[in-house]
Amino acid sequence: MKSFLYAIIMLFIGITMDAQVAKKKLAVTSSSFKLGQSIPAKYSYTQGNISPHISWSKGPEGTKSYVLICDDPDAPRAEPWVHWVVFNIPVDVTEIQEGSVVGQQGMNDYQQVGWGGPNPPSGTHRYFFKVYALSNELKSMPNKVTKKDLLAAMKGKILAEGGLMGTYSASK
Repeated sequence: MKSFLYAIIMLFIGITMDAQVAKKKLAVTSSSFKLGQSIPAKYSYTQGNISPHISWSKGPEGTKSYVLICDDPDAPRAEPWVHWVVFNIPVDVTEIQEGSVVGQQGMNDYQQVGWGGPNPPSGTHRYFFKVYALSNELKSMPNKVTKKDLLAAMKGKILAEGGLMGTYSASK
């Protein structure tokens, strides 16, 4: 009964159990672009489509793997456009070099496995690179893992998270 009441109180004040666990922050950086700055064209979908360098600080004790998700919330649709899904990044890895593959790659919204660079239809869009430290590796994942699959599998396993945002403008 006490745990039920505790859960009700926590829901009432807007705190979920996962939110309590994911309080630690990872510092996420890139040598390819700086926080809030433009992502160079060579990383775009139409001009090279090379994945950028992304690095992060070491996760807290108990970290067993990392996940990276990059998406564009400014895409003209209900859900953010997914550009990159990487999971089961080994615990001893804290960066992905430009154009490299580390861990397992999932499906982007171009319906391809791996990186799919910026290609906004108009205006300037924001691209969020989010890194998660997990308490385990994600086993038994389907061959073409999507962001939605990954978020469901990560539930209750996030020890820390952090992010980096870059922008990209449509060509004229």
